[in-house]
Amino acid sequence: MRHWIQQFIALYLSDWYMPDLRFIGVIEILIITVFVYRTMLWIKNTKAWMLLRGFLAIGIFILIATIFQMNTILFLARASINILAIGTIVVFQPELRRALEKLGEKNIFIIDIFERSRGQQRFSNDTRNSLIDASIIMGMARTGALIVVEQAIHLTEYEMTGIKLDSIVSKQVLLNIFESSTPLHDGAVIVRGNRIASATCYLPLSDNMQISKDLGTRHRAALGISEVSDAFVIVVSEETGRISIALQGKLEQGITAEYLSKRLQEIQYKEVEGKKPAVRKGKKHEKV
Repeated sequence: MRHWIQQFIALYLSDWYMPDLRFIGVIEILIITVFVYRTMLWIKNTKAWMLLRGFLAIGIFILIATIFQMNTILFLARASINILAIGTIVVFQPELRRALEKLGEKNIFIIDIFERSRGQQRFSNDTRNSLIDASIIMGMARTGALIVVEQAIHLTEYEMTGIKLDSIVSKQVLLNIFESSTPLHDGAVIVRGNRIASATCYLPLSDNMQISKDLGTRHRAALGISEVSDAFVIVVSEETGRISIALQGKLEQGITAEYLSKRLQEIQYKEVEGKKPAVRKGKKHEKV
């Protein structure tokens, strides 16, 4: 048996190259695998998928030109490669920035030197109850609303696009703001702590191609601001009266008052755990 195994190795495995795989090599493979996987997920959900398809088409065209020795086309391809690379970075700057933001959201380090003081309450129970009561009443009346609750990331960039209020959060104020006959209803409200910082704010629209076509501009804006920050967003549909929440690029629709209260409680003391993605700038804003 041993002789047979030796013959098998000599005949079939003697010419095989067996790399010297070390522990650090395994770590490198795992890192590259995670990087490629996350990159493919990012490409799938953004306009970068179209960019990748375009690059594949160009690559196939250049391959055909190489096979048939089309020297003029190959010369033009070599001459324009630098321009195409720079143009790609400029055109897809928002998507590239988002990818770096997603990387920054991961809690890689045990100690976050940028964390704020621990144990601080983000907003009071009265504020939480006012948000819930106002959302329920507006849902029953089918009054469209978009409320952005700021967390660790300051939304100053978007606050400046609206009208500054600096008003205490209350059910009556929120109902009055989103009443269709008032001048402040068309846009988003930004809540910072126990204060309404600004109203009629412009928010970035999500460009996630997997979003349902049934969702309107208000829901796309909610997803958009949740993708570029850690904000907690409450949406009330004007067409159906359903309440939805958006957080970290995910939308939950048709939620109840109890579930909304639970989710608000989760972020109420989240200051001690808050992750801090960088806010993306430069993306076109839309009024909702």
